[in-house]
Amino acid sequence: MRRVALLATAIAAVLTISTSAQAPSASEVASALQDKYNQVRDFSADFTQEWESGVLKRKITERGTLQVKKPGKMRWDYTSPEKKLFVSDGTNLYLWEPANNQVTASAVPKQDEATTAVLFLVGKGNLTRDFNVSFLPNVPAGMYGLRLEPKLPERDYDWLQLVVDQKTMQIRTLTAGDRQGGQSTFIFSKFKENIGLSDNAFNFKIPRGADVVRTDKSNP
Repeated sequence: MRRVALLATAIAAVLTISTSAQAPSASEVASALQDKYNQVRDFSADFTQEWESGVLKRKITERGTLQVKKPGKMRWDYTSPEKKLFVSDGTNLYLWEPANNQVTASAVPKQDEATTAVLFLVGKGNLTRDFNVSFLPNVPAGMYGLRLEPKLPERDYDWLQLVVDQKTMQIRTLTAGDRQGGQSTFIFSKFKENIGLSDNAFNFKIPRGADVVRTDKSNP
């Protein structure tokens, strides 16, 4: 479930999109991102995920589409190289792998058990409060680069990095690093914000005959 946790991290950061064009310091950029995050009710985007494990240095590239609706609803439809689906309906998390017809399920973490990333999903996180923020070096022209290091230890990641277009203030890339040295980089495009996504998009019905593996003691 580590990659699922990184997905949640990715969602938290994608929601922090800003329309502010001027920010002389990293903390001011982060504050502007937080302000925009508070205004985003839902969005959709295309994504490419580049995953590299820390131990084996194995690299995987996957692509698909993303839908998010606050509080806590998200849907990642992976289309290549293999189809799979990750859904949060606000109460439970589901990862369905059609090739194996297996569903991994768990309850959405309670607030006192959730990582900072998950708290962003429920609208209770704050970039400047929860992270030490600094600018990244060697960022391409026309981009802002932020490194976010959690002020309190997180079990699923050590740091996040964002590269943001200075004109549109849309996130171009997000990289999350875990304690095993793995990195997961998300490249986003075709953002559509506040489009009125239906709750039905986040409903998940366990496929007939699927092997269900629960990672907690909750009932499906």
